[in-house]
Amino acid sequence: MAQTVLYTKNGCPQCRMTKRFLTSHGIPFTEHNINDEPQYIDYLKQNGFLAVPVLESNGMKPFSGFRPDELKKLAV
Repeated sequence: MAQTVLYTKNGCPQCRMTKRFLTSHGIPFTEHNINDEPQYIDYLKQNGFLAVPVLESNGMKPFSGFRPDELKKLAV
């Protein structure tokens, strides 16, 4: 089973929509909120991300933003 990690922040509509998609499709994920866990900010920047949500999943290229087209690949 793929390990899925979602990086979010408070007050982020795209983060809420991504979490809602994952939950409604029964896709288990680990969430790291950068407001509560700021140590992940540097990690995301080092990997070229400047905005959340960022989703990492085994076998997929990490991406940012609410991307239903990419999220559907996890729901298969």
